[in-house]
Amino acid sequence: MANAAPALVRIGVVGHGTVGAAFTALVARQAEHIEARTGVRLVVTNVAVRNVERHRSSVGAARLTVDPLAVVNAADVDLVVEVMGGTTVARDVVAAALKAGKPVVTANKALLAAHSAELFVLADEAHTDLLFEAAVCGGIPLIRPLRESLRGEPIRRVLGIVNGTTNYILTKMTQEGSDYASALAGAQTLGYAEADPTADVEGLDAAAKIAIVAMFAFGVRVVSGDVFAEGISQVTASDIAMARKFGYVIKLLGIAESVDGAVSVRVHPALVHVDHPLASVRDAFNAVLVEGEASGSLMFYGRGAGGDPTASSVLGDVIDAAVNKVRGTHAALGSFQAGRFTAMSDVSNEYMLTLEVIDRPGVLHAVTGVFARHGVSIRAAEQDGIGTDARLVFLTHTARERDVQACMTELRGLDVVSRVGSTLRVVSE
Repeated sequence: MANAAPALVRIGVVGHGTVGAAFTALVARQAEHIEARTGVRLVVTNVAVRNVERHRSSVGAARLTVDPLAVVNAADVDLVVEVMGGTTVARDVVAAALKAGKPVVTANKALLAAHSAELFVLADEAHTDLLFEAAVCGGIPLIRPLRESLRGEPIRRVLGIVNGTTNYILTKMTQEGSDYASALAGAQTLGYAEADPTADVEGLDAAAKIAIVAMFAFGVRVVSGDVFAEGISQVTASDIAMARKFGYVIKLLGIAESVDGAVSVRVHPALVHVDHPLASVRDAFNAVLVEGEASGSLMFYGRGAGGDPTASSVLGDVIDAAVNKVRGTHAALGSFQAGRFTAMSDVSNEYMLTLEVIDRPGVLHAVTGVFARHGVSIRAAEQDGIGTDARLVFLTHTARERDVQACMTELRGLDVVSRVGSTLRVVSE
């Protein structure tokens, strides 16, 4: 008996930059293999680009246009891949496709972090797929395990390195003693950082990603505005050197945790003990730890960005969505409740605090008196330098953020303190 003819699923791609170009090339290479495994033939038929002539030689037989909505509305497009970025036109594209009953695969974390509630409703109302594995950590499978494998698992905490640019910068500062500016310049030369690196180095990119992760970890609606974000631009080489003395490395972490039903979602530099699994994640790699009540700690590690790894995640979602479409089904996103969020001021951590002080008798007594008045207990202290260059470095026991910030405010007013330096949080094991 002859094999049945493959089901044809025609793909429209909106955006043909690093990820879009890698995706269309990957579809061309893998189409026969995918067909053999699934019975579905994938073909890219339409591509929206900014400059038609620039992309004409790289998209094969696909029709080119500068109008993203023309791709969505094309009669020979069954499924839409959105990899253009941004939150304005991309929102219109995704919404229009879903309303037309066309599955959407996107890698756009900013869009989802801002408009997930609206888009999830549209997808469920249309009984069609909205998939976005590539929006978080590029080529690392993370969203699908949270959505499916760990759906019944009470998750306590998710924390990880979800931005490769900042991890590369901090790696260079740690391993080579580079200052922040030099490490950033190196990242830009290699293409890890944009000419305007703000979204990466100030934690905004990581905040969008951890917002999406938190939704699926805890089943609550989270948008970017719910996430506390602090970047690495104020981290110095001396901070990294002092952290090393205490047995830590500094990483930019995205953290989402649930305590007594309240969710905290935040991004900030943190001291990670050298024996912690995240401490050895270097360069532009990403890694995420998921801590569950029954599963224990699960670690997801790999390349978090780049054209090929991200395109691989996009293609995985496209295959799922295409097979679902052929079968007349879709993957429900589930329901998300209004969350109760813990304000950053109420979050408790251990801290590393640095002060530049005048080296004279009574300084330590005056400083530790301020700590005591605010209920911040010191577990270790070290003096770095002497004379006018003296610096005091403290590690605290667990304390509330608001108490630590009040402590630092009072310290700024002491005549023996010339400068309050870094306030860096320590990740508990």
